[in-house]
Amino acid sequence: MSIHLAVKPRVPLQGGRAGRRRTTLDMTEGRPLALLSVFALPLLIGNLFQQAYNLADSMIVGQLLGANALAAVGATGSISFLFFSLFNGISGGCGIVTAQFFGAKEDAKVCRSIANSAYIMLASSLLTGTIAFVLAPTVLGWMGTPEEILPDAIIYMRMTSASVPLIAVYNYASSMQRSLGDSRTPLYFLIISCLLNVGLDLLFVGVFGFGVFGAALATMLSQLLSGAGSLLYAFRRNPYFRLNKESLAFDREITKKSLRLGLPLALQWSLIAVSTTALQSTVNTFGPTAMAAYTATNRLEQLVQQPFGSMSMALSTYAGQNMGAGKIGRIRHGFRDSLLAMIALAGIMTLMMQLWGRSFVGLFVRETDVIAMGGGALGITSFFYIFLGIIYVSRGVLNGVGDAFFSFINGIVEIAGRVGLPLLLLHLTTAGVWSIWITAGVTWFLAGASCILRYIHWRKKKITNIRTH
Repeated sequence: MSIHLAVKPRVPLQGGRAGRRRTTLDMTEGRPLALLSVFALPLLIGNLFQQAYNLADSMIVGQLLGANALAAVGATGSISFLFFSLFNGISGGCGIVTAQFFGAKEDAKVCRSIANSAYIMLASSLLTGTIAFVLAPTVLGWMGTPEEILPDAIIYMRMTSASVPLIAVYNYASSMQRSLGDSRTPLYFLIISCLLNVGLDLLFVGVFGFGVFGAALATMLSQLLSGAGSLLYAFRRNPYFRLNKESLAFDREITKKSLRLGLPLALQWSLIAVSTTALQSTVNTFGPTAMAAYTATNRLEQLVQQPFGSMSMALSTYAGQNMGAGKIGRIRHGFRDSLLAMIALAGIMTLMMQLWGRSFVGLFVRETDVIAMGGGALGITSFFYIFLGIIYVSRGVLNGVGDAFFSFINGIVEIAGRVGLPLLLLHLTTAGVWSIWITAGVTWFLAGASCILRYIHWRKKKITNIRTH
């Protein structure tokens, strides 16, 4: 492991890497799995705290305001994700470009990439936040949101939409820091903001009685703190963020490269979001009990996916840096070791859901019918967790090497599964409400298969290129 140290470097950095501090980590040297594990651990902790935002909202809203309020919060999740997908994808593309410049030891371009990524993120977040705020009632109506929960759902979604630029600030800062090998700094601010979020949730919902509006306001204020704090710290402590006039200049080539990688990622996540929105529409037809059970199981499985997601983000940085350095063999080694680790982890989490699924759902609601349905649902989906591991490991590597076409393929598979399967299951089988969770599991299987096939294709192509050159 190589961590570079220096005192008060000037930007842009000159003469190689002598100016690197502990805020960066070179992942082009050292044992891949050890590097990935060290890098992924802060990401995992941070992602768990990030999910605590949603858990705090869901548990406090469900326990204090009831199942209908929880269903209202859950009804906005997929559509909010749809609008967030644009800047999330673009942020990922910007991070990959920065990581590749870092791996190639092109420090001046790293600085310019950081500056130009900020311009891209600002524009995309303002656009998506405004569109989401304006269209909230229309889209929730299209999804067939039940009348009894529609007012709360509109309030929650509009508050979430207004916080899009705040979320973008944190995503931008953490994406840039991760691309340089720093997965710890964003974690510190997430821990503080998560604790604040829980406290404000209890204050606004439990004491002041602000209802769903209070839960959304608590999350919004917490996101403001995490984003602003992480960014200010980066400007003070990381030399690559100390941008001069040359670094701040608009760079057409870097912007084009960032968008060329980021837009397919945004499309991928948008298609996934469309598919989950379509599935949410199917859920809504079964009424508030199914909606509450679906919301609770979604929250739990967001937690399940955090180790996978953390390894995926680590692999994107790892693959990006090693792609920039031309070390293809290290990418293959990292993929193999990570996949074996994620498969083992999937087996453990499957067993936990089979044994204690109902107890986990009971943390969100008191209604016995919701708990029974949610426990049965987890019994179905947990059998497919191994494919989640395959999806995230493959996606992390392929995104890191800049395989933009893969993002499009993956998104198409997701939308085909979540839109087509419910229609088949509802019309051709007697699965009924269980078709919701069968669809989720089978979609993971299809997406996992497409991911592993695309990785094999990429690997063979690279081996052929190396042999011919």
